[in-house]
Amino acid sequence: MDAIYNRLVGLNDELTEATLQGQILDPQSKYVGGIVDETGIARANHMSTPRIIAGWASALVNPDSRYYHDRVLLIALDKAVAFMLNRQHADGTVSLGSTNYNSPPDTAFVVGGVTQMYQLLNKHDWVELEPVTAKLKLFLERTIPAMLTGGCHTPNHRWVITAALSLLHEIFPQPELLTRAEDWLAEGLDITEDGEWTERSNGIYNAVSNIALYHTGRLMKRPELIECVRSNLRMMIYLIHPSGEVVTDYSGRQDFGQTATMANYFPIYRLMAAYDQDPIFAAMADYAGSFITGFYEGVNNHPLMNMLLYPEADISQLERAPLLDRYVKVINAEHPMQEHLQQIDGIGHHMHIQHSSMHLAFGAPLVRIREGEQSVTIMSQTPSFFSLRHGKASLLGVKLATSFSPGIVKFTNLLASEAGYKLDTVLEKGYNGPIPRHLLPVGTAGSTLSPWYLLPHQHRPMTHVQQLELQAVITSGDSEWTIHIASDEREDVFTQLTFIFGNDGTVSGDDLLVGEEGKYFLRSGSMKYEADGDVIEISSGAYEHILPSVREDHHPTGCQYVHVNLVTPYDRTFKIRLR
Repeated sequence: MDAIYNRLVGLNDELTEATLQGQILDPQSKYVGGIVDETGIARANHMSTPRIIAGWASALVNPDSRYYHDRVLLIALDKAVAFMLNRQHADGTVSLGSTNYNSPPDTAFVVGGVTQMYQLLNKHDWVELEPVTAKLKLFLERTIPAMLTGGCHTPNHRWVITAALSLLHEIFPQPELLTRAEDWLAEGLDITEDGEWTERSNGIYNAVSNIALYHTGRLMKRPELIECVRSNLRMMIYLIHPSGEVVTDYSGRQDFGQTATMANYFPIYRLMAAYDQDPIFAAMADYAGSFITGFYEGVNNHPLMNMLLYPEADISQLERAPLLDRYVKVINAEHPMQEHLQQIDGIGHHMHIQHSSMHLAFGAPLVRIREGEQSVTIMSQTPSFFSLRHGKASLLGVKLATSFSPGIVKFTNLLASEAGYKLDTVLEKGYNGPIPRHLLPVGTAGSTLSPWYLLPHQHRPMTHVQQLELQAVITSGDSEWTIHIASDEREDVFTQLTFIFGNDGTVSGDDLLVGEEGKYFLRSGSMKYEADGDVIEISSGAYEHILPSVREDHHPTGCQYVHVNLVTPYDRTFKIRLR
């Protein structure tokens, strides 16, 4: 842990030197004092100027930093905090900027970090810091009305707000702050028994919810909140590829399919390792810390500020447990997902929520398998149902699309057994009949003008309902995997099975038809994907129709796609060999 601390101090000094050059010093600019970010302007959100000055504050009070008590940096920090006050709206909020204006949740992200920054500076015995700490306290005080009344968009926003309320209460002991936090907590916690949060975001929002509920739990003395954090951290042990890349294949947020590491989990693993005196959490803190190459997380989750503010969470003497690299882990097998989904109609929201998502895949079963350098994920309720890492060669996903629905098939069920892993679904599609006359709006019947959007479509009876049953069975062998896919007997549904590979390897095969850039059709035989000597070979192909893609199935750029074109009914087996 000392090595991680020393590296963080060095990184922070480098970032401090670099970001000082980006501070706006023109007194005529409305952004004076702020630090220019990737947009070309300075902003007061948690990923912009506040995040940078968390590093500046950490350097100023740290005797191990070359910027310790540096007066040039102190003046820069004072200007940056003044910028935050100037960019704070009259209602106490700040704006995210890319979206979310006058945003209570984005203000809560900032509060979560600025409260820590204030506490770090306020406890440091250096009188020249007082003007800065006074400005920080004023900024925080101005946010209280918004934190007491403001709403959210996403599930994790609720916990970010409760953390902000709890941390504010530490500085401003107003009982209404905790009352408002209790209002949010009364909604209950959105986590499965296996530790999965609603948004299923291993790359971003798990860590957001975890650090937020850790602070809320410790300050409000709510151990059940800490237990949720503990549960997610235990789950994450099984969601890491051999390279250190986090599994993002099924995320419900913007990290879906993106590259992410465990770096943003370092603060919470360290805090929880100390809280529980847990050797596996201590090992995970070391592992997560090894991936920190810069402070890319928001101000509320700043790794060095966290270490300086909470020195009591020192785990340098705590025993380490070995990290797992061989396991089969089924996640959410017992979660009552279908039971919950069946209750939706009775709730009354009619599947509509402003500025957010229902996250209907919450609690969907998945399987994680590690065997040394081999890493496999089998998933339900996602566009891709299988992914595999084999050394440097990555099969990023396998997906099935049909013209029936039309679009990508998301398998509803996943059953794990000794025989393998079975995924299945029943697609259904019907036709809308006429609205019963007595349910038509007054004046509609017989009217010469009846806008489609003013009709009560929810009352249309369904006619000619059709179904298509699909399944996939996945089994493993010695250095190979088998995917067996089958349909029911319905005829002539165009289908495309797609194998998705990264751009860092080469695709080859005897009967590959080259399509648009990065797209291939395996018409027969086998193909192989090779990266740095690691090979994934897949057989065998088919070209039963010539459509380049199935309606409403879109392929993002940045990958290579190998398609197998099928027409129902089909019953086919694909071999994935590793060498």
